[in-house]
Amino acid sequence: MHPKNIDSIAILDFGSQYAKLIARRVREANVYCELFPYTSSSQEVMALEPKGIILSGGPASVYEQNSPRIPDYVFDSKTPILGICYGMQALTHQLGGKVTPASKREYGSAIVKVHMDNSLLSPPEMEVWMSHGDKIDKPPDGYETIASSENSPYVAIADFENKRFGIQFHPEVLHTPRGAEILKAFVADICGAKQSWTPPSIIEDALERIRDQVGDHQVIAGVSGGVDSSVAATLVHRAVGDQLTCIFIDTGMMRAGEAEEVVETFKQILGSKLIAVNAAESFLEALSRINDPEKKRKIIGEKFIRHFEEVAAQVSDVQYLVQGTIYPDVVESSAPDRTISARIKTHHNVGGLPSDMKFTLVEPLRYLFKDEVRKLGTALGMPDNVIWRQPFPGPGLAVRCLGEITLARLETLRQADKIVVDELGQANLLKEATAQAFAVLLPVKTVGVMGDQRTYGHTIAVRAVTSEDFMTADWARLPYDVLARISNRIVNEVAGINRVVYDISSKPPATIEWE
Repeated sequence: MHPKNIDSIAILDFGSQYAKLIARRVREANVYCELFPYTSSSQEVMALEPKGIILSGGPASVYEQNSPRIPDYVFDSKTPILGICYGMQALTHQLGGKVTPASKREYGSAIVKVHMDNSLLSPPEMEVWMSHGDKIDKPPDGYETIASSENSPYVAIADFENKRFGIQFHPEVLHTPRGAEILKAFVADICGAKQSWTPPSIIEDALERIRDQVGDHQVIAGVSGGVDSSVAATLVHRAVGDQLTCIFIDTGMMRAGEAEEVVETFKQILGSKLIAVNAAESFLEALSRINDPEKKRKIIGEKFIRHFEEVAAQVSDVQYLVQGTIYPDVVESSAPDRTISARIKTHHNVGGLPSDMKFTLVEPLRYLFKDEVRKLGTALGMPDNVIWRQPFPGPGLAVRCLGEITLARLETLRQADKIVVDELGQANLLKEATAQAFAVLLPVKTVGVMGDQRTYGHTIAVRAVTSEDFMTADWARLPYDVLARISNRIVNEVAGINRVVYDISSKPPATIEWE
């Protein structure tokens, strides 16, 4: 369900790798927005009552057979429209303009010249990021040219009367330095959307929705100590007080010392009712000889809920389960028939839950990005060590222990991971230089030499990334001396490891986690 009494923007996704970034930039302008596949029905999209509609880029060409089309309801809505790249081309094509293959593909940085004062772009020129193979040869009737580049005479066009705009470049990426200003100008100035999507308004809306949803019933929350589950539980506790019972299921997949930290946080700091259950043996047995990452996630999701059901029997009238699902989880786990993008993986908070689950989910963070969750936590007065805790996947170390899950392999990974975190912390690199950092145990053995003897030991991969929103990420350029200390300590202190490698893959094409 959408937030109440909040102005919104709808974004139609035509398959762009940057579509999620458009949503981030709009949210940064303190305007609420949601991302929809272009195939979504008018009922779904217009239920948002959008003040404006943004059309994303995409890989198709408008002159190809069965290329994506802008739905009729977009034009019928009479709301302002901003077409970006393919969105601009589709807008042009469907309104009678002409789109043709460009003689020279335009990809990368470019300078565009703005020809007139207008409400979207500021003259006289600006640096932008291009990524297209087609170009506009003739704008639709009623459209004026407001910007051009050396390769494209119609980089930006506008129908000022109907508040419809098209831009060939991508304002959502950081390579367009003033891109955030452009999107803000569209949503706030042209669409007139109030910039009221702020932590206080989000909290107020969330508390009202939680109370409306759960009524007088008892609620349980699965907590792991991570920022998402902690903020979700804190919101629900703020809304319904002692109706909430927090449950910590120790799956045996936690990092070193985390189980104790979770109990301390929720009992002593947040003052929530907490039931802690040590179920490590049960999870290990269920995961025995399971190597496939999707099976691991589904097994953990199933076991997780079943243990919840057992504990819930101790609490009367439990109908609701709090989950820390956030917007990237929802977007990345969308079924293939609901989105242009293929499903990347099943998130524990979304696709790993059993179909016969006995609880109704309460997901107060479902439409928030990670940085928005942290801002919310700060506004709720939560401690920094919880808000800035390194992100941790729902299945825990199970998806960082590639191959078979055993107690011995988990202990090896725990030791290596603690060394990574400790060394980065001592170098003041955990919060400022990395958004997420961890160790991965590979099912790979390599030859080594230790103490003048041949060894055949296991391999640890170190992963550290920088990211604004976790939808995209880049590998962290850690100092060589820090990497050297991490490697030296792991090889010397963790039995059975004789090789350490550093992951220099970005997202995309890789994901942050290895499984």
